[in-house]
Amino acid sequence: MSVDADTVRRIGRLARIKIEDNDVEKLQEELNVILGFVDQLSEVDVDGVEPMTSVAPMALRRREDKVTDGGYPEQIVANAPLSEDDFFMVPKVVE
Repeated sequence: MSVDADTVRRIGRLARIKIEDNDVEKLQEELNVILGFVDQLSEVDVDGVEPMTSVAPMALRRREDKVTDGGYPEQIVANAPLSEDDFFMVPKVVE
């Protein structure tokens, strides 16, 4: 896969990046090099390789999912400018 000048301009427009005409050729070459590298990666045999979330093996610390605070909604909304039925009231922002 290769990128042409029109595609470079389109990518710039989509990314809202102003690309000068004299920079198009250089960016085209750079994008083609990147895509060539991605093509090389598709040639790598990854059969039997498990997906990784980190380069170092680690386990996430887990905690019990329990409520540790609450039970006093009146106090929580006491300083709110406007509340109703223990819920914060906010002005409508979308018509």
